[in-house]
Amino acid sequence: MREMNCCLTLVSHRTMEERLVSHLLEHPEWVHGFVMHQAEGGSQKEKLPSMIEQVRGRSQRVVFQAVMDLADARALVAHLKQIESNPEIAYWITPVIEFGRLE
Repeated sequence: MREMNCCLTLVSHRTMEERLVSHLLEHPEWVHGFVMHQAEGGSQKEKLPSMIEQVRGRSQRVVFQAVMDLADARALVAHLKQIESNPEIAYWITPVIEFGRLE
């Protein structure tokens, strides 16, 4: 297994949740596991699709995080840019100093 040296975070509108889950599950060569949680957020590039979101000024988001190899994270991001090109999907990659399991 490659070195688990970064954390890829993806944030999208909740309507993209199942599509992004599918992409992550379809690529076990890059993603060995992930966590996800619901969040709220807003940005200048965001389109607020529902009236409630427009009134509140923010939307329901889903956040995915995967600890993985940096080369794999970059490959996954390149793949997602090609398949799901969407300025409302944000991502960032941060270093991971140590990763393990309490076994």
